[in-house]
Amino acid sequence: MKTVNIDTEYITLGQFLKLMDLISTGGAAKRFLQTEEVYVNGERETRRGRKLRDGDEVFVPGSGKFFIKRSAGE
Repeated sequence: MKTVNIDTEYITLGQFLKLMDLISTGGAAKRFLQTEEVYVNGERETRRGRKLRDGDEVFVPGSGKFFIKRSAGE
């Protein structure tokens, strides 16, 4: 499992997908989520605006598991 550090309260799923280089633009998130399976905390997610917070786990089959961690001091 890879740890993804954020320095804000949350990151949207669309921003996360772009950060992980799974999509090239934020606008591609909707299509990606329609055609690929993405799980947040074990549940299928299709909303690009889903807020990912400290402690959330994201699983993208074929790309891996990711753990969202808020940077200390924020």
